[in-house]
Amino acid sequence: MNRRALGSQGLNVSALGLGCMGMSWAYGHADDAESIRTLHRALDLGVDFWDTAEVYGPYTNEELLGRALKEIPRGRVTIATKFAWTFGPKGEMVALDSSPAHIKKSIDGSLKRLGTDYIDLYYQHRLDPKTPIEDTVGAMADLVKQGKVRYLGLSEVGPGTLRRAHAIHPITALQSEYSLWEREVEDKILPAARKLGVGFVAYSPMGRGLLTGRYKQINDFDETDWRRNSPRFQGANFTHNLELVETVQEIAAANNATAAQVALAWLLRQGNDIVPIPGTKRVKYLEENAQAASLTLPETAWARLDLALATFKAAGLRYPEAAMKTIDRTE
Repeated sequence: MNRRALGSQGLNVSALGLGCMGMSWAYGHADDAESIRTLHRALDLGVDFWDTAEVYGPYTNEELLGRALKEIPRGRVTIATKFAWTFGPKGEMVALDSSPAHIKKSIDGSLKRLGTDYIDLYYQHRLDPKTPIEDTVGAMADLVKQGKVRYLGLSEVGPGTLRRAHAIHPITALQSEYSLWEREVEDKILPAARKLGVGFVAYSPMGRGLLTGRYKQINDFDETDWRRNSPRFQGANFTHNLELVETVQEIAAANNATAAQVALAWLLRQGNDIVPIPGTKRVKYLEENAQAASLTLPETAWARLDLALATFKAAGLRYPEAAMKTIDRTE
């Protein structure tokens, strides 16, 4: 698989990464054996940029990757993980905490679970309103000096916060949701990142699976699946959002591709500084997704998709209201 520079500090990763959250959390039952096979197959395909976080489980996803990494030379994989929350006795998220003391605790926990002595890309997962971003990034910069972290990232912050953070220490990557059905970042966030030389990591690049065309109704999701509570998958919202999927599927069918591949290839076309991280826990979907990196479609197909996007806006919030409050859009 071809590679891309992520940011301007020297980090180079596969053009498509691998979102590992669903292997352990949020999207139905876990299958650790299949997930481990998927991780090893990812390396065979050149997908060596793996994304996790301490909240995924919590902790269990980092532990899963740690087991896989025992069998892999550390330099073959670029590991990104994230900190943000404190947790209760049952693993429940209690509060956001990006204080320097909590960051020190979080990094040591992540390093232990992953079985490594450094993290390639360390993100603040969500902005902590109680801690100035300067204090947070200052503490993260100390981890770089200590050799525990190579590059710094932020997730779901607005242009103002990104600029303040970057003034303290270079930010390599900004991670936010970006896909055919979620394009808010195009207005101000992507331009701000590009002006600073910050790379962009697109999570949920297939619209939390909707853009694959595999889901048509709420009962298509496992009873433990987080999407059952997502506003965009409720009632009339779900029906409306499927309208875009139909167009994507038609374009895919006419060009010997899948809807997932078209959705990912569209994102790759939006700029060489964008790295999508589609998530999966199954080898067959990993292999399907990886082919998007080499997919070529005629300009007429892209023009048809652009025409559909011009009049489409996803219905429903992308998270429940409480979770939306953790997303920073400071200008």
